Amino acid sequence: MFSKACEYALKIMIYLRSVDGAGHLAGLKEIAGAIDSPTAYTAKILQQLVRANLLESLRGPTGGFKTVDRSITLLEIVLAIDGDRLINKCVLGLQECGGNHPCPVHDKFVAIRDHLKGVLTTTNLSDVQGGIIDGNRFLKL
Repeated sequence: MFSKACEYALKIMIYLRSVDGAGHLAGLKEIAGAIDSPTAYTAKILQQLVRANLLESLRGPTGGFKTVDRSITLLEIVLAIDGDRLINKCVLGLQECGGNHPCPVHDKFVAIRDHLKGVLTTTNLSDVQGGIIDGNRFLKL
């Protein structure tokens, strides 16, 4: 459903929000290890999240990454990495697909897309971090 980069971005953000307490800054290697992601790939995703103003990056020997101090929805993360393709574009990739000019599967997927958008819009990082903190949800095997 999401690109591999978006999957990693969601994991990164959930992980960082779950370790944010007491001003903890997580380094690149810590993050990559926590979500089982290649370090170089993780670095590129972190840069995108910083540019999207979802993460703060602090340089230096005690530097690292942390989430910005505000509520962040899962939709914001998806949009930062994958754009609005999944939410607004035709499932078959047609340029002009909509209620007035639908593709063959438009009516089947519009409800799924609207439901997904609703879930992503109404789910914040704080809604999902608890499972990680409690130890009953996992970001890697």
